[in-house]
Amino acid sequence: MLVYVLVALGGAVIGGVISGVITAARLKKANEAAGVSAERILNNANNEVNRILTDAKNSAETKKREAALEAKEEYLKGKNQLERETKEQEKLLTAQKEEIRQQERRIHQKEENLDRKTDQLEKRNETLTVKLKEADELKVQVEQIKAEQTQKLSDISGWTVDQAREFLLNRVQEEITHETAVKIREAEARFKEDAEEKAKEYITASIQRIASDYITDAAVSTVALPNDEMKGRIIGREGRNIRTLESLTGVDLIIDDTPEAITISNYDPYKREVARLTLEKLILDGRIQPTRIEEAVERSKKEVDASMKGEGERAMFETGVNGLHPELVKILGRLRYRTSYGQNVLGHSIEVANLAGHMAELVGEDVRLAKRAGLLHDIGKAIDKENEGTHISLGVELARKYREHQEVIHAIESHHGDVIPRTIIACLVQAADALSASRPGARRENVDAYVKRLEQLEEITTSFPGISSAFVIQAGREVRVMVRPEEIGEDAMILLAREIAGKIEKDMEYPGQIKVNLTRETRAVEYAK
Repeated sequence: MLVYVLVALGGAVIGGVISGVITAARLKKANEAAGVSAERILNNANNEVNRILTDAKNSAETKKREAALEAKEEYLKGKNQLERETKEQEKLLTAQKEEIRQQERRIHQKEENLDRKTDQLEKRNETLTVKLKEADELKVQVEQIKAEQTQKLSDISGWTVDQAREFLLNRVQEEITHETAVKIREAEARFKEDAEEKAKEYITASIQRIASDYITDAAVSTVALPNDEMKGRIIGREGRNIRTLESLTGVDLIIDDTPEAITISNYDPYKREVARLTLEKLILDGRIQPTRIEEAVERSKKEVDASMKGEGERAMFETGVNGLHPELVKILGRLRYRTSYGQNVLGHSIEVANLAGHMAELVGEDVRLAKRAGLLHDIGKAIDKENEGTHISLGVELARKYREHQEVIHAIESHHGDVIPRTIIACLVQAADALSASRPGARRENVDAYVKRLEQLEEITTSFPGISSAFVIQAGREVRVMVRPEEIGEDAMILLAREIAGKIEKDMEYPGQIKVNLTRETRAVEYAK
């Protein structure tokens, strides 16, 4: 700042001098022009220069004092700022030092704790080492005692170690078998009780809600005649009309048994329906001859074929199933003219759909999907006469062809147990199918098939070792088995009953279920002499 002041002062002096010289020069010229003497001009110039120098000095002194004051103020401000910053740094350093001292104290405490724990672990290790040595010594003593006892037992019993081991293993095996049988019996009793209670509740509710006729389709149809004279016209000259009608429709016509009526006999409902419609048309027309018969048969077949779509739509309406492919609806309607053991397959399918849907509602499953699977479970029976394969495989092909739901396809292929059901829907369809087929009056089977099934059931039952006799009762719904008490124990009976039931399920086809009832009788006989 002092240097700046001196430079400013010098500049002011030099400026004043230069200004005085210039002024003096101007005055000189002016005086000369005016005729003033040079001495006067010089004096005036000197006076002006002195005045300027005096003013410059005074100004320089003033600015010097001001600069000094400003420099002093700046110095004081910087000093105060430095003192404040120094105090703040000292406070921070003090806090850091205090934190470092606390950390040192914590570290010191942790080191002390570690030292104590280390000492404790060393003491424990020493104790464990001593105990391990003692345990090893005891182990050696135990082995010696065990060997001595084994030798004594062998000497007393006369058995070797291997013989004793075999005896113990057999004993343990018997105990395990007994405990296993007891556990199985308890679990089966508990689960069976709960399952039967729930199943009875669901099935009873479903049966009460789904009321169906308990009458199977007959193998004959009857057509009323206006008079007995019409019989002769139907027979025709030398029987040509009746032969033509039987050959074209594939049915048997029974004329003489019932007055004013003709009985149509055949197990195929489709053929009976075609023959019935043909006879009705011929009776109304009155002109009965081979040519007319052929025309009437063709018209009747077309009418029956056209009615199949209507039957399929009726089944959809009764079950509430929507969205079936139009071709699948026609195939479904063909089941109206298909029977199984005398039971109409379309009526059976409708009943299974309603039963499965109601049971699905009770267990919280998809009702629509269950009904759809129940309605289509026997769809393969509509084409099994024209195609090779079982109705299950054909039904699966149809369902896949028309892009049915995967659960519906699985229910079709598992409803007879050929495939293990993996979904609740499949199990419900299987139960509904068995329920619809096994209810009283639902189906009929011929005597030969019935006897063959009973014989097969007895053969399967008596094929197991330890069986003395077997009796099939309740029309094949129960088999009572007598076992030899010296070969089959109480515990083994439970396992044997499960094995027999499993083999029956694997090797036989039957409606409903078969109860396997094992009986073991022990008798003690003695004679008093």
